Amino acid sequence: MGTQETTRPTANPQPKKPAGWPTYRTLGFRKVAANYFIVHFSNNQRAVMDTLIKILVVEDDMIIAAKISLQLTNLGYEVTGIVPRGEEAIQLVAVNQPDLVLLDINLKGKIDGIETAHRMQKNGDVPIIYLTANTDEATFNRAKATRPQAFISKPFNQLDLQRAIELAIGRLADAHSATLPEEVREPDQPFILSDRIFVRNKEKMIRIIIADILYIEAERNYSRIYTKLKPYILTVSLKTMEDKLPTRHFMRVHRSYIVNIEQVDEVGENDVMIGQQIIPMSGAMREKLLQRIQTI
Repeated sequence: MGTQETTRPTANPQPKKPAGWPTYRTLGFRKVAANYFIVHFSNNQRAVMDTLIKILVVEDDMIIAAKISLQLTNLGYEVTGIVPRGEEAIQLVAVNQPDLVLLDINLKGKIDGIETAHRMQKNGDVPIIYLTANTDEATFNRAKATRPQAFISKPFNQLDLQRAIELAIGRLADAHSATLPEEVREPDQPFILSDRIFVRNKEKMIRIIIADILYIEAERNYSRIYTKLKPYILTVSLKTMEDKLPTRHFMRVHRSYIVNIEQVDEVGENDVMIGQQIIPMSGAMREKLLQRIQTI
């Protein structure tokens, strides 16, 4: 082919971005296919983002999607990607499941947002917030059948987005809490979803990957979770944490300590070492811990 360019008029020219509008590069996205973007972070950015709630944006208007992404980032959430088609969203969720999906109902393509939600949920429980402009009664009833966490009507602002997400996370927490006996419920208790635990930190729900927890220490009626990145103080008892964490990975070795067995580096007579931290251990727990370590 030659180097000469031929300019052809287009029937539907793309709207120009307003001055100062964020580009996909400044938002941290990398284009991998036509209209398909995934998040690309440096190692330092990824280390910080590992504690943030992950949200996938499924929106076929890429200018609106970029604005939503910027708003989510400002609110302290991690955007795992932007996709314009339901088929692409299903594929992305299968390989990198988010904590929440913002899903436009009126997607272009072979399947709309509601059918996309149905197919996603066949492979697991994926919390969904629908984005919608004008929805008739029949469409609303179809969407309601997928049990979404919330609806957001377009146009919406950052505050609308923030409230809907907090409502969705709160509903997930309430649903999890309702399965526990009333006497063990606590107002700010964490809840587990898949391989992660959600905890309230500074008026926001954040995500902690279970495998990244090193140990947990009791501080009176509070618990302090030590992770690879930073510690978090929770207004729940160590007993609540013991009841909620998977026993395959965690063990209470002392009245004031729970350890992640996979993170234990050394086992002494009366203590265990995780990294450079020496954690006291009750004498009766040593043999049980050794048995648990041998089964991992």
